[in-house]
Amino acid sequence: MIEMMLTTSLVLFSITIAIAVIRIVLGPSMPDRVIGLDMIGVNLIATIAVISVMMNTKAFLEVILILGILSFIGTIAFSKFIERGVIVERKHDR
Repeated sequence: MIEMMLTTSLVLFSITIAIAVIRIVLGPSMPDRVIGLDMIGVNLIATIAVISVMMNTKAFLEVILILGILSFIGTIAFSKFIERGVIVERKHDR
């Protein structure tokens, strides 16, 4: 019963990732694309967690943490780019 529920959740996460890819490709604006990328990151984290439960291992927990950090940094960088046009601001004293 548990295996069937976990497999169903993997299929549903795959469908949501596919929908997010469609939103990234066809998105009418840049914020829609950023939200799609963030959604893919969250769904990948959940998918890796379900795979970790299915395999009964803790080996993927570090991968989940790294992917969460990279997804967060990527979302912040894209948001800053949309708002200001640059990601890294350099101070010009001269």
